[in-house]
Amino acid sequence: MNYDVIIIGGGPSGLMASIAAAQYGARTLLIDKGDKLGRKLGISGGGRCNVTNAKEIDELIRNIPGNGRFLHSALANFNNRDIIAFFENIGIRLKEEDRGRMFPVSDKAKTVVDALIRKAKSAGVEMLVNKPVAGLLLGEGEVQGVRLRSGERISSTAVIIATGGKSVPHTGSTGDGYPWAVQAGHTITELYPTEVPLVSRDAFIQSKELQGLSLRDVSLSVWNPKGKKVIEHDGDLIFTHFGLSGPIALRCSQFVVKILKQFEVNSVKATIDLFPQKPADELATESLNLAKNEPKRAVKNVLKALLPERMIPIILKKSGLSGETTFDNIPKQPWSDMAALLKGFPVNISGTLSIEEAFVTGGGVNLKEVQPGTMQSKITRGLFFCGEILDIHGYTGGYNITAAFTTGYTAGKSAAEMLHDKAR
Repeated sequence: MNYDVIIIGGGPSGLMASIAAAQYGARTLLIDKGDKLGRKLGISGGGRCNVTNAKEIDELIRNIPGNGRFLHSALANFNNRDIIAFFENIGIRLKEEDRGRMFPVSDKAKTVVDALIRKAKSAGVEMLVNKPVAGLLLGEGEVQGVRLRSGERISSTAVIIATGGKSVPHTGSTGDGYPWAVQAGHTITELYPTEVPLVSRDAFIQSKELQGLSLRDVSLSVWNPKGKKVIEHDGDLIFTHFGLSGPIALRCSQFVVKILKQFEVNSVKATIDLFPQKPADELATESLNLAKNEPKRAVKNVLKALLPERMIPIILKKSGLSGETTFDNIPKQPWSDMAALLKGFPVNISGTLSIEEAFVTGGGVNLKEVQPGTMQSKITRGLFFCGEILDIHGYTGGYNITAAFTTGYTAGKSAAEMLHDKAR
């Protein structure tokens, strides 16, 4: 068999690459080792599929802290507005939710996956599932096709690797593409988990006192051992039996990983600001007034009007306050210390869950070896990369999938255009 373009991997970047390649006139084959396409896409956004983010391009790139600037050229080809128009044109109506997140009106990822597959088929893409690839066919500095594990060889002038990273392996992302990239002369930057829950060995975590407690509209900061704030994110947080999860914990995770490695320490300090909009002195006054208004009530009960009930004993203990204290006996300094804790509740983070349990893989194919305007290898002619296999990662909220779609579209379009250039 012979094709113009072969795409390995049927996730969001692979599906978009196949559609773009076929639309630009290439005879296109999409190969996936699993029994169905779009498995990771099908569970994204909590099963609702956050297809992109509506923020302006500069803001979009700022939310892709892992080499987002590399995407400038790809986004010039196919940006988030183009992604929105693309889905509207294939019958998927979208709606904008908080922080610019774009979801299908159906709230079902399956409708997105099905629409992409229909679009690929209608564009003429041939598809093979349950066909694991063993490696690339290479010769004279260029790609010549792929070899399946069955021993079958499929020839092609262009191959796009869209196999994803190592996160969420049950969807098929098991790092298959990295050795093929190395086979073609590429280097892989160190892989690490990003957008992953944080692990803590603090006593109140280990005792599960706060397990399941959700905090809304709080702020989480991560500090390096020199006392410098490295990152701060505001939003929602949840205590788990092993540490912290929720959107802002996930966003801070990559910085925890980097600090642990850079400073060779066993833990990283994180602090939770329970009231980001209020200064500590205002909180001290407000909480004291609550006690003053009910002078005979124990402060542990007074504080229920201000704090989640399960946090009160821990905060009082850290402040050196007795929960039975009433207004007339409140010591000034411990009360100020308590107010300060509300602005910086400490959690010692010892690490994160594994890369397999992360939402996104950090690291990947070294971007110095990839042409940003085409996604083609600078080392092997006709070899392209797109999606999470590249050393690009963003926050949750539609940023990673935007990177997948824009690099996929760019790779597919560029591979097809390369063939046209050769034919001239």
